[in-house]
Amino acid sequence: MGTALTRNLQSLAADLTRKRIRGHAVLLGLVVWGLYAINIATPGLRDREGQLKGADFLHFYVLGNIARMHDGSMLYDAPRQAALAQELIHQEPGESYLPVYGPQFSLIFRPLAGLPYGWAAAAWMLASALTCAICCWLVLRVCPHLRDDRATVLILAAAFPGFFFMVASGQNSALALIAFTAAFFCFRAERLFLAGMALGLLAYKPQFGVMAAVVFVLTLEWRVIAGALMTGAGQLAVGALYYGRAALDTYFKGLTQINQNASALEPHIDRMHSLDAFWRLLVPWPRVAFALYAATALVVVVVTVWCWKTKTPLQLRYAVFLLGTALVNPHLTDYDLVMLMPALLLIGDWILQSAESPERDAAKLLTYTAFFLPLFGPLLRFVHVQLSVPAYSALFLVMAAVIRKQTMGSSGREQEYHAAASPLGA
Repeated sequence: MGTALTRNLQSLAADLTRKRIRGHAVLLGLVVWGLYAINIATPGLRDREGQLKGADFLHFYVLGNIARMHDGSMLYDAPRQAALAQELIHQEPGESYLPVYGPQFSLIFRPLAGLPYGWAAAAWMLASALTCAICCWLVLRVCPHLRDDRATVLILAAAFPGFFFMVASGQNSALALIAFTAAFFCFRAERLFLAGMALGLLAYKPQFGVMAAVVFVLTLEWRVIAGALMTGAGQLAVGALYYGRAALDTYFKGLTQINQNASALEPHIDRMHSLDAFWRLLVPWPRVAFALYAATALVVVVVTVWCWKTKTPLQLRYAVFLLGTALVNPHLTDYDLVMLMPALLLIGDWILQSAESPERDAAKLLTYTAFFLPLFGPLLRFVHVQLSVPAYSALFLVMAAVIRKQTMGSSGREQEYHAAASPLGA
């Protein structure tokens, strides 16, 4: 049975040629971006479905105007923010947003607050797209086996659902991508304190830092921890200096009550792609679903910590780290999947340089399926299974198995060396 499975994996992986993958990416990109272009090709701020264009950006636009007015009392006052939003766009804003960001976050959008909403949203979407392109280009530079086919990588990046959802909704996930990309290059240069500072940028969305906090505390990487604390605390200090201590106190108070507002924070659970959402969608009993999430998240954390402690190439360990970060994140929406772009590039480069093996074939198939499965959220109405999560989980385990295989191989070679070098071995 194992031989038959291996043959099937090999056959399916062989069918995924560069030409075929590029063709599928072109088709996917034309469909999603073409439909989006048709949808927003309307006069005014509303698309053909009546939704505000770049709807999620409206909340950031409001925060930028609050920063411009220097009114910290509005930062965590949802009704006043809704009224301000209506005043800024001269129409009913539609969906309301729970104010959960730290006070420093609003300062990022202050420069855009002076523009009309439409121009500000377009500028932010363009900046986010350029940011992703730069991050991908930087990672691509250290992926020698992918560099020969930059055009295919560019097409894949543009068609990636996480990138599409981020740009189309006007979300802020490019900031997380900056943090994870910068941290990778700092780790690569063995600048651990700077790597921690890069990861500390994730303080704007603390749930992104859950895995990093656990991994680097358990592996005693104190320089990473110190750098993260410096950047994280520095951000909050800037917010407190700008708005006053009261804004910071209100922010921390809101964090302690965030579970009471979970439904407002996650109005579209079908767009979530973490283990937490997977179990909540699959299991109708909240306590059982949470227990299953806690158990599977613990497994992911243990595997990630073990992989990070090995001496295998950073390329593999960092890919596992990013996949694990996404899986345990309790609030990972489709636009947040853009953070996985470096992991997919690193895994793709490893696939191209690796010798034929079941792990390589499995990684190739899973990377392919994990790429487009986030688009299948609407199927949840019928199957109640978020298909992307099993795909990311399987890819995570396959890459962990690759690390284990390399670690065992290194240990065996090291034992042979010591045996040959000892007097008895001689």
